[in-house]
Amino acid sequence: MNVPERFKERMRRILGADHGRFMATYNAPAVRGIRLNTLKVGADDLSAVPFPTDGAVPWCKGGYYVTEERPGLCIEHAAGLYYVQEPSAMCAAPLFSDLRGKAVLDMCAAPGGKSTQLAARMQGSGILFCNEINFSRAKILSQNIERMGVKNACVTVASPARLAQAYPACFDAVLVDAPCSGEGMFRKELAAAAEWSERNVEACARRQAEILESADALLKAGGELVYSTCTFAPEEDEEQIERFLARHADYTLVCAHKLMPHEVRGEGHFAALLKKSDGDSLGFPPAKCNLPKSLEKLWREFESRYLDVTFGKLFVSGDALYSLPENCPAPELQTLRAGVRLGEFVKGRFEPSHSLAMCLDRGEAPFLELGRDEAKAYLGGLTFGCGRQGWAVAAYNGHPLGWVKAGGGVAKNHLPKGLRFVYN
Repeated sequence: MNVPERFKERMRRILGADHGRFMATYNAPAVRGIRLNTLKVGADDLSAVPFPTDGAVPWCKGGYYVTEERPGLCIEHAAGLYYVQEPSAMCAAPLFSDLRGKAVLDMCAAPGGKSTQLAARMQGSGILFCNEINFSRAKILSQNIERMGVKNACVTVASPARLAQAYPACFDAVLVDAPCSGEGMFRKELAAAAEWSERNVEACARRQAEILESADALLKAGGELVYSTCTFAPEEDEEQIERFLARHADYTLVCAHKLMPHEVRGEGHFAALLKKSDGDSLGFPPAKCNLPKSLEKLWREFESRYLDVTFGKLFVSGDALYSLPENCPAPELQTLRAGVRLGEFVKGRFEPSHSLAMCLDRGEAPFLELGRDEAKAYLGGLTFGCGRQGWAVAAYNGHPLGWVKAGGGVAKNHLPKGLRFVYN
């Protein structure tokens, strides 16, 4: 592939004798991987994968190498059983200690690989903020949070500085997967190689330093900060951490690692774990339930008829009803998702949302089990015959795909139009 000459020279200076082995990796294809969603299946449940895997990713439990060229075009992917993720990118989230019950922030979260990895480690407890400054990318992030059945996440659209202003010293753990020069993604994204320059490396380093200052403001005393990039540039990696530590004497470096494509099976990635010293911390002012009695009656009627699971802390925004995570603050920033979007109030009735369907387990709602051909037809937006009445969750192998509303011998398809696709 066409690698910039100045980049080759930089890497020769950095790697020395290993430069030849490093450059040889550009003659090999990019490495592919998937990560099983342990909110829905076990970390070693390969029956959830409809194609062969090619070994386990050593730094991520539930991560597997694959050679399948289009792993996202499968029913199991639509059901949220796995996330397509570059193997080296799986190395950052495992650096945190136990995240269960914690307030966790992914500052630069789109498209959602690391956010959903954090959510799996939290196992539905605590609160996860997934932030993305770009609105169109934040929508993709929100869709992935929904597909993976995450119940305790809020997706916000804000700059790091605005986020720090809204929630100072509120998080136990902060992940900064920083925007970078993308040197580690040249094999995967040809545009990254075409756009590379030393000037861009310097610009990225300056921007990363600003983001890290916001991360410090957001992190509680005693909290953990993980910083990661997909670049090889020392200015954006080791030197960035050294400069941060020089500015912040209340942090210690716990560990750092750099994955290089000539040394591991994966693309390039850097990750470092830092610990903030103990002291006083703030927390979220929790939101209060604001559901009017008239609307609550509509929700309770649906709940009693169709659900065998309880959702707490009900919060209404416009016509939409949400179940907020425990200790969730009232939305102060632009928020695309807060907990589980249960549904909408439409013309005096309650209609369930796709978000609700995707976080349900068998036994928590009426499930309409579909065969493979029926599931493909459903995901393509088609209707099919059904003898029951009312709302039901279309499911494949016990895993939800979305809602149908049955009546008159037909199951009307309620899969959002934007999610309809022809799957393998």
